[in-house]
Amino acid sequence: MSGSTLIIIAMASIFVLLFLVIRTKLHAFVSLLLVSLLVGIAAGMPFGDVLKSIESGMGGTLGFVAVVVGLGAMFGRMLEVSGGAERLAQTMIQKFGEDRTQWALGITGFIVAIPVFFDVGFIILVPIVYGLAKKTGKSLLYYGIPLLAGLAVTHSFIPPTPGPIAVAELIGAELGWVILFGAIAGIPATILAGPLFGKYIAKKIDASVPEYMNVEEKKYDHDLPGFGLIATLILIPLILILLNTVSGVVLPEKSSLKAFFTFLGHPFVALTIATLLTFIFLGTRRGYTRQDVQEIATKALEPAGIIILVTGAGGVFKQVLIDSGVGDVLGKMMAGSSLPPILLAFLIATVVRVAQGSATVAMVTAAGLLSPLIATLGLEGPVLGLIVIAIAAGATVFSHVNDSGFWLVNRYFGLDVKDTLKSWTMMETIVGFVGFAVVFLLGLVIT
Repeated sequence: MSGSTLIIIAMASIFVLLFLVIRTKLHAFVSLLLVSLLVGIAAGMPFGDVLKSIESGMGGTLGFVAVVVGLGAMFGRMLEVSGGAERLAQTMIQKFGEDRTQWALGITGFIVAIPVFFDVGFIILVPIVYGLAKKTGKSLLYYGIPLLAGLAVTHSFIPPTPGPIAVAELIGAELGWVILFGAIAGIPATILAGPLFGKYIAKKIDASVPEYMNVEEKKYDHDLPGFGLIATLILIPLILILLNTVSGVVLPEKSSLKAFFTFLGHPFVALTIATLLTFIFLGTRRGYTRQDVQEIATKALEPAGIIILVTGAGGVFKQVLIDSGVGDVLGKMMAGSSLPPILLAFLIATVVRVAQGSATVAMVTAAGLLSPLIATLGLEGPVLGLIVIAIAAGATVFSHVNDSGFWLVNRYFGLDVKDTLKSWTMMETIVGFVGFAVVFLLGLVIT
């Protein structure tokens, strides 16, 4: 089959995927599987080979992603139930003082979203925003935008959140580099999109607590855990993963110390340690029975399951592109483009994000399309971490009416569609463009 025909198949697969998700409202998991089947058949693969590609693509991706996302979800759920997120917010506001509460909320969101899903973190902490707005008489956006920016940045840029985990696995990036570059890009993105933009937009839009949002202060079964304990539990897996990456660069290849850090800093081991510690120090040591902890952990896997399956379907899409030969032609075509891979990654993710709304679908689709280019160019090491953040940045910008996050903010802040576009959409777009600008500049230095 000619290269031009295979390129047409690749382009058609994207349009079909967007049509299925947007117009027919078919679930992203089923849509990705169906498109993968169609690509394999259209590219002339034997039926048996198509099925083998689906099996290997799903198995190869989920072998990593399911473990990491599952452990991360249980870790985050334990933090949520114990009141750990609440403790972080209260302590940060107290330490920063009332005049710098915006900064406290931005940092709180940044930290909380490492183990806790974005929407869960927002719903847990929004009563604090309500309370501050009522006390000071300022717009909800003055406090809400910094919190949302912190949550959004970490949710998109820093593992073990599902998005960057999925992309890292699909393109073969080391998580240590992803964490490092995600933090470097995320800090200025949080500052500009959070406290600075929040102060500006609060003067333009005077949002008050909606009458229909009768949110009461959340009651916890036990006293809130200490700030130091929560911060330590969140940092443990990140530090272990970073140690693994740093030791790989600094220590000799056959060093026993390097082997030890490689084992300890593998995401499976680092997150297992962190999750077990949360079960002990936020669970049984604080009055929860072992049965309670088991139920909390089981409940955590319900929302994680959807993310895991969509990511697995993204792995199938990538594998079928490669095995059918479409990916090879697509990779060579993109390699012949004058656009740098980091910019290409951002643009592809942006187009899919704007078209269908889901950041997760945008990430896995972009990663699936880019993986052949990465193989063609032989990219490895730090640059793959930069590409992960570029994809995450593209999957963040221009959130609008087809994104569930848009309506979450719209409802909780009592905004109309126009004001939600001016506040939430602009904030997300600032996060994405600042994050991309940082990694693009880093890419000029590193590559």
